[in-house]
Amino acid sequence: MADALKIGRAEAQSLIKNGFVEGAIKPSQTLKAGAVISVNPPPKPPKAPSPAVDFDIAILYEDDDLMIINKPAGLVTHPAPSCKEATLVDWLKARGYELSNIAGEERLGIVHRLDKETTGALAVAKSNAAHAALSRQLESREMGRYYLAIVDRAIKRDQIVDRPIARSPRDRKKMAIVRGGRAAKTAFVQLAQLDNGEALIAAKLFTGRTHQIRAHLQSIGAHVVGDKLYGYKGAKDKIEPVFLHAYRLYLSRPSTGGALVAEAPLPEPFLERLNFNAERIDELLDENRLLARFGAVVGVRPAADNPDYA
Repeated sequence: MADALKIGRAEAQSLIKNGFVEGAIKPSQTLKAGAVISVNPPPKPPKAPSPAVDFDIAILYEDDDLMIINKPAGLVTHPAPSCKEATLVDWLKARGYELSNIAGEERLGIVHRLDKETTGALAVAKSNAAHAALSRQLESREMGRYYLAIVDRAIKRDQIVDRPIARSPRDRKKMAIVRGGRAAKTAFVQLAQLDNGEALIAAKLFTGRTHQIRAHLQSIGAHVVGDKLYGYKGAKDKIEPVFLHAYRLYLSRPSTGGALVAEAPLPEPFLERLNFNAERIDELLDENRLLARFGAVVGVRPAADNPDYA
């Protein structure tokens, strides 16, 4: 019976035991050739309703192929069994956008993701062709991001951290520098020191590992403000946002190949913590200045003050 219905033997036995198979048949019985039985499987449970979408998201850019949104803090990118609240995918579906389905129903349009508390620019594909093109760009690094972060201490010097990352053997919620892990490379430059000892830095990813920026920062003794998972020692009774922002996203338009750059404005908590005037912000984030700083650090060797591998 299991073979005929293309189900597992355990499932077939459950149907028999629970009375969904008509005829003289026992769970362990082998049917003779030509035997006829009637199977009336139970109805499938109704699909749980989608969570209510009671928020909106700023769109930084949109054309026929894709859109780039400014993801707010606290928003999960796509549904998962452990996620009970509305996600970016739920918002896209609620707004009626036509999206790629190359990654499945749960990840409609999602080419890449940002952690729940990370804010900033994120690309969404509207067609399978656009999705495939953007995925190739991610793989070749033709598509990439520059991040801004406020960290709890100066990083001493601009540098490249080139250290393998894998799941931490001590805490499965975290990633760590692990010998034999997946190659991971991040460039860091410090843009400004704050009066309280914190610093505004920018990060450029050369690979796209989970928690890459946070794990690499921890490996050089710095932590994103608000990121207590990776060791930020802020006030224990104070909930702070995680000050990590995908500021600049660059890619090639799937249809034309033309260059596209989108910049996500700094969220209000960022601006309040920096307490810089608009002129100072513009100076620090000037495109030519920012790119020149990273151009200067690309040839820098990985930091020599490596802690021991996990």
